[in-house]
Amino acid sequence: MELVFVTANAHKAAEVQKVVSTAIKIVSLKDINCSDDIEETANTFQGNALLKAKHVYNKYNKNCFADDSGLEVEALNNEPGVFSARYAGVPKSDEKNTEKLLKNLEGIENRKARFRTVIALILDGKEYLFEGIIEGTIAQQPIGTNGFGYDPVFIPAGYTKTFAQMTAEEKNQISHRAIAVSKMNEFLKAQNKS
Repeated sequence: MELVFVTANAHKAAEVQKVVSTAIKIVSLKDINCSDDIEETANTFQGNALLKAKHVYNKYNKNCFADDSGLEVEALNNEPGVFSARYAGVPKSDEKNTEKLLKNLEGIENRKARFRTVIALILDGKEYLFEGIIEGTIAQQPIGTNGFGYDPVFIPAGYTKTFAQMTAEEKNQISHRAIAVSKMNEFLKAQNKS
């Protein structure tokens, strides 16, 4: 089975390929010659993931999945949420987003946060949703050089280091995306058996 991952990021597609069954071939937008800029205009992760998946399914008639994820900080009413990538405005900047987050948390003791991913899968016209969540806290300042986004300030629960201090392998075993992908993988394995 071939599944289109609605992403232009070949690295993300390769990471997902490592997690899913070998019976499934993951291809990216580049592989199907899609360079459309799909607007993420929904106000939920589910909505954005579905927007992207529906666009590809309707235009290319291919089974596909898309994800949307972000950081939710308890003390900031779950901000930045769906605006995680453009929290500090446009053009998008990981550094500026992280700076704004830390500034908004100045003097706040509650630093509980979670990363959340929602995957929307469209298989033969039917829609399925899978969610992955990892709880954690926000560090006082950025630490580590691996990863991207808010990784330098996110310390997953049960760990003493940020995502940016972990190797890609360590992070991918516990991340919100890995949790959502493995749920989708279990579902797809069950479909293959029926």
